[in-house]
Amino acid sequence: MRTPFIAGNWKMNLDRGLARSLVQGLAAARASLGGASSCDVGVFPPFTLLPEVAAAAAGTGLIVGAQDCHQEGKGAYTGCVAAAQVKDAGATHVILGHSERRRDFREDEALLARKLRAALAAGLQPILCVGELLEERDAGRTLAVVRAQVQGALRGFPAADLAGLTIAYEPVWAIGTGRTATPEQAVEVHRDLRACAAELFGPAFAARLRIQYGGSVTPKNAASLLSQEEIDGALVGGASLELDSFIGIVKGALA
Repeated sequence: MRTPFIAGNWKMNLDRGLARSLVQGLAAARASLGGASSCDVGVFPPFTLLPEVAAAAAGTGLIVGAQDCHQEGKGAYTGCVAAAQVKDAGATHVILGHSERRRDFREDEALLARKLRAALAAGLQPILCVGELLEERDAGRTLAVVRAQVQGALRGFPAADLAGLTIAYEPVWAIGTGRTATPEQAVEVHRDLRACAAELFGPAFAARLRIQYGGSVTPKNAASLLSQEEIDGALVGGASLELDSFIGIVKGALA
């Protein structure tokens, strides 16, 4: 059995007071759920909020992660944050390859492989995001696109190094648009991603690998998506900024 993982990507939102309040409310609400221990819950704030969030989350069981890290360990990279600095700020996890990073900063698989190596060296557990554009789905290329993204980023790594890896399938056409892949569409991709992982690292690795769905997840659609055997949680954007909506999604994972 794979433990569901609900991760909230705060993107460029909130300040210290709001972040602290949200984490405290999330921890209290999660503790009140009978099956809370059977679902991992994490928050991924902006870099500036990591120490505050890590302090507020200490002892609650909540996971704290960063939204990105640089591929180099140190140096003259103005405005960037190294994986070791992310770890030092209190994070245990890091998101890599989010569609907005791919789009806005032209991140490709070669770069993501370097970021992944840096994150692992720092002791961070990565969430690797993959997903197709609308034109790629309409052209029937979804599986080819996401397979190429996974293979390009992960090929060459020893399976043992990736024991803490999570993959997040985020159809780009469903992020922030209100559109969501149907459970059947999501399951098709998740199943193929697991098959791809088995080809790269063996069936035992693939069976343990958590694959989240990300793309306009809300309390209304969470249960229908998260009840699918191949979907191991959610990478949540806007809905993670409001306590009630985020807890509603966590409840969907426990349904």
